[in-house]
Amino acid sequence: MSHPDLMADPDLRPFGPLLHVAWADGELKDEELARLREVALATPWLSTEARERLAVWLDPAAPPSASDLRTLLAGLRQAAGTLPELKRRDLVGLGAALAAEGASGEVGDALGALSDALGVDGRGALERLLPTRPPEPAAPAPRFDPDALAALFDAPYGAVRARARGFLADPAHRLDPGASTAAQRERVRALLLELADAGFGRLAYPGVTGEEGDDLGAFMAAFETLGQGELSLLVKFGVQFGLFGGSLFFLGTERHHALLPQVATGELLGCFAMSELGHGSNVMALETTATFDPETDELVIHTPSESARKEWIGNAALHGRLATVFAQLEVGGEAHGVHAVLVPIRDEAGAPMPGVRIGDCGEKLGLHGVDNGRLWFDRVRVPRANLLDRFARITEEGTYESPIASPTKRFFTMLGTLVAGRICVASGAASASQVGLAVAVRYAFARRQFGAEEGPELRLIDYPLHRRRLMPLLAQSVAARAAVARVRARYLEEHDAEDTRELEALAAGVKVFATDHATRALQAARESCGGQGYLAENRIGPLKSDTDVFTTFEGDNAVLLQLVGKALLLDFRKAFFDDRVFGVLRFLGAKASRAARGSAVRNRPDTRAELRDPETWRQLFADRRDELVEGVAMRIRKRLGEMPAEEAFLAVQTHLVAAARAHVEAEVLEAFLALVDAAGGAEREALERQCGLWTLWRLEEDAGWLLENGFLTGAGARALRDEVDALAAECADDAMGLLHALRIPDACLGAPIAFGDPAER
Repeated sequence: MSHPDLMADPDLRPFGPLLHVAWADGELKDEELARLREVALATPWLSTEARERLAVWLDPAAPPSASDLRTLLAGLRQAAGTLPELKRRDLVGLGAALAAEGASGEVGDALGALSDALGVDGRGALERLLPTRPPEPAAPAPRFDPDALAALFDAPYGAVRARARGFLADPAHRLDPGASTAAQRERVRALLLELADAGFGRLAYPGVTGEEGDDLGAFMAAFETLGQGELSLLVKFGVQFGLFGGSLFFLGTERHHALLPQVATGELLGCFAMSELGHGSNVMALETTATFDPETDELVIHTPSESARKEWIGNAALHGRLATVFAQLEVGGEAHGVHAVLVPIRDEAGAPMPGVRIGDCGEKLGLHGVDNGRLWFDRVRVPRANLLDRFARITEEGTYESPIASPTKRFFTMLGTLVAGRICVASGAASASQVGLAVAVRYAFARRQFGAEEGPELRLIDYPLHRRRLMPLLAQSVAARAAVARVRARYLEEHDAEDTRELEALAAGVKVFATDHATRALQAARESCGGQGYLAENRIGPLKSDTDVFTTFEGDNAVLLQLVGKALLLDFRKAFFDDRVFGVLRFLGAKASRAARGSAVRNRPDTRAELRDPETWRQLFADRRDELVEGVAMRIRKRLGEMPAEEAFLAVQTHLVAAARAHVEAEVLEAFLALVDAAGGAEREALERQCGLWTLWRLEEDAGWLLENGFLTGAGARALRDEVDALAAECADDAMGLLHALRIPDACLGAPIAFGDPAER
């Protein structure tokens, strides 16, 4: 049975604070209860009925339940919230203030006797009962102008980003996480068409559907900004306008470009059918065939085996009508490698076309609003004109022609035009990680746990360990954003160049960096919010599920790192694969000599000034990369006389990936420092703190290797650790201003804990 509600009884209300503290601190001893009963029941103003109700709270055989105490505490806090601070100075003062008008003096004397009987510290107990909050804001005022930093982040596409944020700011554009997969898919399709109506699809095809003066960067910036919202919508947006429409735009010619207005408006929904069940990453080995039939002037598209079925194709399960199908082209009995062909998969009523079989990939870990499907083709015939023929064509006479003689070069040139997709995936991952970390950081400034007995509990952000969990990752989000901006700008300058292999490697590396970061950052954000982070309503969990696949689509990260590693060895790669051993050895000898000269005198920083010097960061990152590349080269050299070239390469795969990661981080550092240099005044100082924290944190995580290889002393390692702690504290002071500069709409945060501690509501 519940105890009487003390706060509902004006006569008993004054006893509430003391009784809650007495019972909440632990079970009362018999002698304490006896003394308490004696003093309480002797108070002269209580009626007989009131004494009986009070006695229930003082019965040692029936102590109040946890529910009774919670109800009492809630009532006390609600009542106390209406009292001036002066009347809440201690338990006795609070109890007296809760007494009926005119009785506070008499009540105060009685409560003072009760407090003495209990032996409680009235002030300390009141702080535990009604924890106070400091009057100052939860975070210090930023030492820089967040709006100035936001403008720097958004440049040069501030207008299109503002339009995208306007769309995201509407709460109606959020998905219901509890909705069925079918409902989410239809809702995402509707939202995609809203984006198309707003003109975002037209941005993808400058010169065809865009405004005069547009460039592809505006579309890529819009994609990055939409990454702060629903990721199912982002992926469908990317499939429709980026992959499908992009294949027509980049691989097709004028007759294919004629379809782009319909693609941009969403009238023609399509998909990008590259991956197969048996070959996800190895595109060159795809099995689907496209055989030219000169008798009918058609291409025959066929799935020769179950492993050749198209797998994980976005837009295929429900909404796509036309697919860009990647297949092995055969003309006149001669194989010409992988080419792209447009194949209708549904009619206007949504029924599968003859010879096309469509399946649904089913329930996924995340991205429930994306209709991923499977495609099989049973000798489906399409006109010869459906071959996307920018880099190769079949003439009216049935002859295959290409301006690029080498099949391998033609293949990589074709794939190189699609590198924007990897950059967009990286940007989407970076944006999603910003949202998850924003929720966690905002919560850290609001949530309080533990602290000095006599004072308020500490905010989570006040704990060095908590700052260590979040601040380096927030800095890494800025690093990812800077890296994406840098590779995007380079792509816009070079994507039409004859040789884009270096750009492709850089885009691959940034994609690995940003998507790996999202996985790590969102896990840390989830853990740092405790159980609240596990609630779907607080958004971190859905973000984790939705971004998990980012590490494997548009290229598996482990495979992409090998691509980066091969690019590092570009100077001798051709000689290596051609087995020109003497050329390889000459290269390796020169490489070793350069490395030896470079490492003869090493700066081994061990002071604060050295560790905070950007030139120290550059040197350490470059030395680490060069040492690892040299190590790979030496290992290859050692094995060349013992095994075939390809086996030698495979034997050093692990070392190659390590060198690739070091190279990517060196490139990211350069992008971060370029961002620092682009800022001025206090904004530059804030970014330099972020850059310093990220750089030293990355070096700290690799401190064992740096010590082992002589780049760091023991004293330097200790100083490095201290500087990471110091910079984490400094960056925590900047954190809320930095989050403001990221301009994440409240509707995208969409998490109750991002707006305060639920315990305080």
